[in-house]
Amino acid sequence: MDRIGRARELRSFQTLAERTLWQRLRGRKLAGLKFRRQVPIDRYIADFACLEARLIVELDGPVHEDRYEQDEQRADLLRSLGWHVVRFDNEVVITEPGRVLDGILAELGRSTP
Repeated sequence: MDRIGRARELRSFQTLAERTLWQRLRGRKLAGLKFRRQVPIDRYIADFACLEARLIVELDGPVHEDRYEQDEQRADLLRSLGWHVVRFDNEVVITEPGRVLDGILAELGRSTP
């Protein structure tokens, strides 16, 4: 399956954390910025991306527990392409979504000129 097909599949089967965050980002609800979900960028698929701010939001669930090095390599590559990358744990997204939105806003402040 190609990246676009895989991204479509991922959009159809969102995790609870992804659904929770998407409800707060979609429709320009956060700072009037447009976010997209499951966005193919280079060889990866970002969980959420704001193209105009060049910001990627990644959510980490249990599958990421033993993948710190791979996740950092991925983030390094995305940064080399001009993206800012911020990560949040699924549990925090579900239990403290306001804290996550504050973190995204803080990163937006750092990533926009």
